[in-house]
Amino acid sequence: MPDPALRDRVAATSWYHSIELEPGLVTPGWFDTRPLPRRLPFPASLADRRCLDVGTFDGFWAFEMEKRGAAEVVAVDVLDPHRWDWPAGSPPEVIEEMESRKRDNPGFAIAKEALGSQVRLVDETVYELDPDELGRFDFIFCGSLLLHLRDPVRGVESLRRLSDGEVMVTDAVDPFLSRLFRGRPVTELDGRGRPWWFHQTASSLKALVERGGFRVVEGPRRYAIPRGPAQRRPPLRPKVLLSRHGRELMRDAVLGSPHAVVRAVPA
Repeated sequence: MPDPALRDRVAATSWYHSIELEPGLVTPGWFDTRPLPRRLPFPASLADRRCLDVGTFDGFWAFEMEKRGAAEVVAVDVLDPHRWDWPAGSPPEVIEEMESRKRDNPGFAIAKEALGSQVRLVDETVYELDPDELGRFDFIFCGSLLLHLRDPVRGVESLRRLSDGEVMVTDAVDPFLSRLFRGRPVTELDGRGRPWWFHQTASSLKALVERGGFRVVEGPRRYAIPRGPAQRRPPLRPKVLLSRHGRELMRDAVLGSPHAVVRAVPA
């Protein structure tokens, strides 16, 4: 049986990832990423490799690297939501709600303790990552972060400064744009009221990685992230379906969140 005290801490925390902390105890994440390492071109072994997880949130991918034998794992995130790339005019109540749920990233701390992990968490924006402070890495994972950046190319350039090997970048893509502009790097600007700056095609993700100083060796490959138990299906009402955001929520809850992934090496 799961430890009762740990179970209570998990229940009292807002989770982004579904992480199995011990047999019978899985965090109720917004997304269930547990099947993804088998579906994506994620290395089966990271033995003797120094690894970096950028935009770690609850730490699912960082802990997965550790399980696969990484010599060292560093996880990076911005722990104060006020420091995220919020668009001008974002509602203060939205920012405050996110701050109350995610400040200091309590989920990561709970998961690290429960798993007995040695992953090191660094509070820093992707723009300011410094190889003189963090060193360089053999494998870098960057998941669902670029769409939240005001300057995604600058973010990829920062990864390039730290890379001595392979980088794997995965991010949200727009299925409609990807079909309409098949093979073209098309991006639609959003940036209204939330740190979700772009709707992009799968080819746009590939182009961003290339413009940031990498050579893509695999992808883009499209896939969907399954919803987790925290993500409820919105009520099927006309008001929900009239807004783009409402349609996205309905789609993600039913089909999963559409993403694409690329593997690349420094150009």
